[in-house]
Amino acid sequence: MATRFWQTELEVILEINMAKFRFQDLKIWHSAIEIANELFDIADDLERRRLYRWAEQLRGSGMSMSNNIAEGSGSSSKKDFSNFLNIARRSTFENANALILFEMRNLISQDQRDELLTKLDVLCRQITSFQKSLK
Repeated sequence: MATRFWQTELEVILEINMAKFRFQDLKIWHSAIEIANELFDIADDLERRRLYRWAEQLRGSGMSMSNNIAEGSGSSSKKDFSNFLNIARRSTFENANALILFEMRNLISQDQRDELLTKLDVLCRQITSFQKSLK
C-alpha cells in the first residue's frame, strides 16, 4: 500500500488494519456515495441561500441511496437485500425529481442537472442489474 505524504505512520497502520464491510466492495455503493457527495455540495449551497429544509431533504435522499445499499448488504437473505436495493433505487428517483425542481428554480444549472441525472440513471440501472443477479 502506497502512503500519502500527509499520512502519519499510525494512520497507515490503521488503514491496513481497518475493518472492511461487504458493501465497500460493491460498485453500486461506490457510485451512490460519489453521487451523494455531489448532492451534499448542492445542499451546502442551498444552506448558504437559507433554503435549509431543501438542503436537509437533499442530504437525506442522497444518503438514502448508499445507506440502503450498505444496510441491505448486511441482510441474511437475498430477498431482504433486494428490498433494500429497491429503496436505494427509489431514492435515485427522489433525487432526480429534486434536481429537476432545483434547476427550474435556478438553484442549479442545467448542466449540473443533466450531469447528475445521467449519473443517477446509470446508478439506477446498475442497482436493477445487481438486483436481478441476486435472484
